[in-house]
Amino acid sequence: MAESDDALVAAVAAGDAAACRRLVDRHLGRLLAFAQRMLGGRADAEDVAQDAFLALWKEAGRWRPDGSATVSTWLTRVAYNRSIDRLRRQPSVALDAVPEPLDPALGAEARLQRSRVSRRVADALALLPERQRAAIVLSHYEGLGNREIGETLGVGVEAVESLLSRGRRALRQALAAERADLMGDL
Repeated sequence: MAESDDALVAAVAAGDAAACRRLVDRHLGRLLAFAQRMLGGRADAEDVAQDAFLALWKEAGRWRPDGSATVSTWLTRVAYNRSIDRLRRQPSVALDAVPEPLDPALGAEARLQRSRVSRRVADALALLPERQRAAIVLSHYEGLGNREIGETLGVGVEAVESLLSRGRRALRQALAAERADLMGDL
């Protein structure tokens, strides 16, 4: 039977490296995907995820499972903060497009079209303000609910709804002129 995240954090606080490895195995993929979508590069995403787990190792003794946040939400919040720190240190660096994995069942032309759409959406996403981008990534790519997004970003549900609304509107506007072309063969 799998131990809860809270139980694993308590074990980490006691110095149990195996418990930390289980938490890494459980949450690393999601944190990497989130950070890569925020930052645009795999190497930066790996650094952010490593920072999040290092913070967990250092702060595990202070974790109190009070129901206000989950370990997953806390790790995502750390990854979000580290991602924002990196973005602010390099504001003039353009974010690389992060294409979605290609479906091997698609033909070559459809794969190229899907890749082009993914790149264009990633480019438009990179132009959003940081908090809107994070809200969109957490909602649409990570599948989090508004309450979890709010906990991660440190805002209320109403603010999350506003961030999502403004972000979606900005994406629609950024992609409006290309919509017919982008959606042509999909």
